[in-house]
Amino acid sequence: MPVKVYSATEDHDVSLHRVHDADGGRIRYQCRCEVCSKVVPYDHIDTAFDNGEQTVVLSAEDLASLPSEHSKEINVVEFVPSDQIDPIMLDKSYFLEPDGKSSKAYVLLCRTLEATDRTAIVHFALRQKTRLGALRVHGDVLMLQSLLWADEVREAKFGSLDMRVNISSKELELSAALVESFAADFAPDAFSDDYQDELRALIEAKLKRGDAVDTEKTRAPMKTMARAARCST
Repeated sequence: MPVKVYSATEDHDVSLHRVHDADGGRIRYQCRCEVCSKVVPYDHIDTAFDNGEQTVVLSAEDLASLPSEHSKEINVVEFVPSDQIDPIMLDKSYFLEPDGKSSKAYVLLCRTLEATDRTAIVHFALRQKTRLGALRVHGDVLMLQSLLWADEVREAKFGSLDMRVNISSKELELSAALVESFAADFAPDAFSDDYQDELRALIEAKLKRGDAVDTEKTRAPMKTMARAARCST
C-alpha cells in the first residue's frame, strides 16, 4: 500500500540565536578539527565510533551500505491490543497519506484497526536508523508513531519511595475529592505556551521602542567571510 509520510507535529518556539553583547554581532559555531586546527567543511565530515582506545571512522558510503538505508517499506510485524502500548514508548508522530490511484486498501486498514481496536506494530527506517513504530488510526487517517526500543526506556528505581506507608480512608477520600474538583474533559486548545507568548510580546515591545540593531551590521563583511572560507579549505 503506497503512502506518503508527513510530520504530524511542528515546533512553535521563537527562533533565537546568540550574539556578542557589545555590538550584537552574530556568534557562529565552527566545526574545527582538534588535530590540524582547521575549520572543516560539512562535506569533509564523517561519523565515528570511539570505544575509548580506538576510533572507527564511518563514511557516508559505509552508512549507505547498511540494509535499513535501502528500505522504504513500513513492514507490519504484528497487530496488538491498542491499550498494551505504554505511552512512555511513544516518540515522533507522522501522518500517512495514500499515494496510489485507489485509497481502498488504506481505508480498509483504517476500518479494520478501528473495528478490532488493534494497533499495528511495524518496522521502518528513517534518518539512518531502524525504528519500531505503532501504526494506528487518528481521526480519518493513519498515523505512524515511532516507538522507543525497550532498552531505551529506563526503569524507575527510587530508594526514597516506600509503597508500604499507611494511607487512611479519610486521606484517600479527601484526595479523591480534590481530584474531582478539577475534573474536566481534556481540550488541548484551552492551553497555550505562556513562555513563548510572553517572549513574542517582549520582542514586539522592543521593536516598537526601536530597541534593535540593523541585522546587516551584525554580520561579518563579505571579504572577511571569503577569507574565512579560504582558510577552511
